[in-house]
Amino acid sequence: MTKIYFKKLDEKAVMPTYGSEYAAGADLYACMDEAVVIEPGQTEFIHTGIAIELPMGTVGLVYARSGLACKKGLAPANKVGVIDCDYRGELMVALHNHSDKPITVEPKERIAQLVIMPYICGEYIETEELSDTVRGSGGFGSTGTK
Repeated sequence: MTKIYFKKLDEKAVMPTYGSEYAAGADLYACMDEAVVIEPGQTEFIHTGIAIELPMGTVGLVYARSGLACKKGLAPANKVGVIDCDYRGELMVALHNHSDKPITVEPKERIAQLVIMPYICGEYIETEELSDTVRGSGGFGSTGTK
């Protein structure tokens, strides 16, 4: 286990937790004084009340919780949130209501999951030619069955 340091910015904040021994994502919790209603088709920024210090060379990816997305229709508006390792501000989740009814988010409710991954920074170099592959420039749907 890698140590991930976090700071509570609000006394009501809940530490991220893993739901099982081998879970890849740690649950993030809503930190607010009262419930927030998200209207159909609307997005609300939900506070977590925490800031984190990710190890250099890693990124925090904020994904939907499958139960929240499938049962209630709530998922991050940007699909996947990206937390750079040099960011030290509060983690917030822009939850979008994809359903046709108002959905209530309760204080301390699990609202998203955080996956920490290594990343590669590339040095982009312009060139006239790229190496050949079997696939070549075949795009969307080009590798499906025939």
